Amino acid sequence: MRYRHTQVGYVTGGLTLVALPLIYYAFKAEGGLGAFGYAMLSAFGILAVLFSSLTVKVTDRELVFYFGPGFWERRFALDDIGSVEVVRNSPLYGWGIRYTHHGWLYNVSGLQAVEVTVRGEEQLRIGTDEPEALKHALEAARDPTPSGGD
Repeated sequence: MRYRHTQVGYVTGGLTLVALPLIYYAFKAEGGLGAFGYAMLSAFGILAVLFSSLTVKVTDRELVFYFGPGFWERRFALDDIGSVEVVRNSPLYGWGIRYTHHGWLYNVSGLQAVEVTVRGEEQLRIGTDEPEALKHALEAARDPTPSGGD
């Protein structure tokens, strides 16, 4: 493993968890939870777990990243990566998984990201609180010259 980092989404996870008691009391005030209320509570609880973190790994062969305990895993062969650049996202892009005019964005917190151009996928942005370290790991893994071993 050349690189592995998990960024915790304190804001995304926290806001989702804060929504749980608000949903609960809103439905209680309207006469009871019922099936829809329980479904909403369950959905927000699941979202809190799924988007609680973003893990990025760079191996000798691929870039892998996923949310929470392995949700929405994406894999890209290093041979398919054309360019890597540190970028800053607009605050309007928000967090989670979304399509922007820069391509797909995967982010749990902050505005920093690494933009990766992938053959056949165009561009994607991976949010991270270690953009320089991720960029360096990707560039080092793609460099064909021997690095002295892993």
